[in-house]
Amino acid sequence: MSFETISVIGLGYIGLPTAAMFASRKKKVIGVDVNQHAVDTINRGEIHIVEPDLDMIVHAAVKEGYLKAVIKPEPADAFLIAVPTPFKPCTEGAIPEPDLGYIELACKAISPVLKKGDLVILESTSPVGATEQVAEWLAEMRSDLSFPNSEQKEADVNVAHCPERVLPGHVVRELVENDRVIGGLSQTCSKRSVELYKTFVQGECVITNARTAEMAKLTENSCRDVQIAFANELSVICDKLDINVWELISLANRHPRINILQPGPGVGGHCIAVDPWFIVSKTPVEAQLIHTARKVNDSKPQWVLNKVKLAIVDFLQANPEKTAKDVTIACYGLAFKPDIDDLRESPALSIAKEIAMTHSSEILLVEPNVEYLKDEINNARLVEFEYAIENADINILLVNHRDFTKEKFYRVQNLLDIKGVTSDYE
Repeated sequence: MSFETISVIGLGYIGLPTAAMFASRKKKVIGVDVNQHAVDTINRGEIHIVEPDLDMIVHAAVKEGYLKAVIKPEPADAFLIAVPTPFKPCTEGAIPEPDLGYIELACKAISPVLKKGDLVILESTSPVGATEQVAEWLAEMRSDLSFPNSEQKEADVNVAHCPERVLPGHVVRELVENDRVIGGLSQTCSKRSVELYKTFVQGECVITNARTAEMAKLTENSCRDVQIAFANELSVICDKLDINVWELISLANRHPRINILQPGPGVGGHCIAVDPWFIVSKTPVEAQLIHTARKVNDSKPQWVLNKVKLAIVDFLQANPEKTAKDVTIACYGLAFKPDIDDLRESPALSIAKEIAMTHSSEILLVEPNVEYLKDEINNARLVEFEYAIENADINILLVNHRDFTKEKFYRVQNLLDIKGVTSDYE
């Protein structure tokens, strides 16, 4: 069966680019989102997120009639679920558990329009077993259709998991070029999924089972989290031993088999800061290293905050005529990584918020990729780079955006360079 109409549920940082890529290949694409603003924006041929080149693709797809956005799902031949998988509320120190509520709501939304021959693909990063859960939910909602399970592989509706694995800021290119891991609940489910993705994917589509596909995405991000934790822990150690961590890493990386990452204020985003917990919550006894890495990275923002407190004390000692209320602090970078507008799980943003809560003077926020903050921060406001440099007493460089060059900061006084932008070692 061919896929003439494709529906993408969830038009965020992954869903919208995916929908746009199918539409760019002259497929009829129906994007679904509960956010009316996002729907209206897309239907004007515009985008509500920041991602290079995506605006042109969406504009062309909408103008040519291949892409539209709606609130309520419509019939299609394939449904791709790309909705968030956040954590359930938990007490401090407890292991967070994934919340599949948005996935279940997506299943409820598409179930009335499903028909024999359709394909449902879960793209949302999910704990092991989530794809099987999707099939079970849909089977309960549509008893007139059959879905694959452990006893029945061939079914009216095929179900598979295909996790996204793209880098924000390079999503359009990586959606096309990257290999895809596809795990169907049956061989038929997998083969039909490959057929669908080959509409635009130039990378290899590698088939496995659903559980392994789910675990593959979690493994990729957990591996990265462990590597970052090593760098972050190293930076804390070097600070205590009065060693330049940037020089140390530069020297160590001269070894042909060593590639230490760069430390920072922590780990953020919707993947690396989240996905390892999906493994830990399922196997808390076995996932010792992964759990420890999460704790190391989650503790890094507090280390930065302690450095800020020390910087304030040093400034007041050097300027005895001033009080804490006279000290203006500037934070450079709020996104969770360079050159994007994504603030989800951002350690830089959490650091800025904590400074604003505990410091009585004005906080200047510099984020070149964001025009406004959805949630206001007391005592803090977004300003231009030049204004912050001229008016701040203490400067904290949290994200190495391309706009934040070494030359701009090199002579700045009272600078806490958490990303090593001004370091002479790379």
